[in-house]
Amino acid sequence: MLLGFKTELRLNNEQRIVLAKHAGTARHAYNQGLALTKQVLDWNTTHPEDKIKFPTAIDLHKWYVASIKSANPWIYEVSKCAGQYALKALRDGWDRCFKKISKPPKFKKKGQRDAFRLDGTIKILGVNHLQLPVIGVLRTFENLPQSFKPKSVTISRQSDKWFVSFNLEVEPTQTEKTNLSVGVDLGVKHFATLSNGQVFDVPALYKRLKVKIAKLQYVNRHKVIGSQGYKDFQAKVARLHYRLFCARKDFLNKLTTYLAKTFQVVCIENLNVSGMLKFGRLAGAVAMLGFYEFRRQLAYKCKLYGSRLSVIGRWEPSSKLHHKCGWKHETLKLSDRIFYCPECDESIDRDLNASLNIERIGLSLSS
Repeated sequence: MLLGFKTELRLNNEQRIVLAKHAGTARHAYNQGLALTKQVLDWNTTHPEDKIKFPTAIDLHKWYVASIKSANPWIYEVSKCAGQYALKALRDGWDRCFKKISKPPKFKKKGQRDAFRLDGTIKILGVNHLQLPVIGVLRTFENLPQSFKPKSVTISRQSDKWFVSFNLEVEPTQTEKTNLSVGVDLGVKHFATLSNGQVFDVPALYKRLKVKIAKLQYVNRHKVIGSQGYKDFQAKVARLHYRLFCARKDFLNKLTTYLAKTFQVVCIENLNVSGMLKFGRLAGAVAMLGFYEFRRQLAYKCKLYGSRLSVIGRWEPSSKLHHKCGWKHETLKLSDRIFYCPECDESIDRDLNASLNIERIGLSLSS
């Protein structure tokens, strides 16, 4: 199976400038292509009797070379792949939009999600050196996988750090499972409550960083946009956001790896994350916790370690049913943290009861 490998690059100032030029060229090509495709769509809307064929990725690249690249000599300083793959990504974005999978592409802004892709002669030299076309040899902090030749790489920037990533072919490994099954209930108060009674809370660093970011933004709210002080403030905020991203990624990786390696069947609920993000108070907490990323990581790690993932429907009343007798609590509120069943005369934690129901329903689906 294919897995992504991503590691930080160890660069000097000259190499940082070269990578920034590649990212800027990719952004320029993307925005120019987006402007052209919007004009084509506007023309076809206003002139239905004289429609223009919507350009493919090849058409966009030919137009970019003939009209844009020839008028801007600085584009020739970087690899042709930067603009070529950016236009291909633009066309893929329009394809997803036409299929109503995602929203229309938006113009890219400098400093936000800077990235570009390269292919060609790519070699892994030694333990932590990577040779790329046009750019040359780059050094990484982490050891690179040996006896492997990537066909293409993606270089991206987060805060003031640059990363390289590529796909890696790995063989699934069957690990010895110590438990048969588990139900996982995700929540805001406790991130994950397992049906065996284990509770996983988000690291305290989460809230500390969120408070620190909020204070820093409040103190610097009157900075003049474009001034040196404003740029320094933006760099500080970006570094704090990167620390928060790393803390969340580390927490989710450890939790999903533990679940995939320990249990034969992992049962979760199909949460409507996009719908939860529309709730005012819960939106910030849901976005910070990373429910979608948790499911994404758990899905591929279950395949990697030989576990089975069972996902129950989002309309299953896992929180309102008693896990033993099935009595339904019709008036259960979000603030009710204890589930009381009058038929069994039993009180149980709301999240634990939900996780037990998720395990029961998930096992019935996987059997």
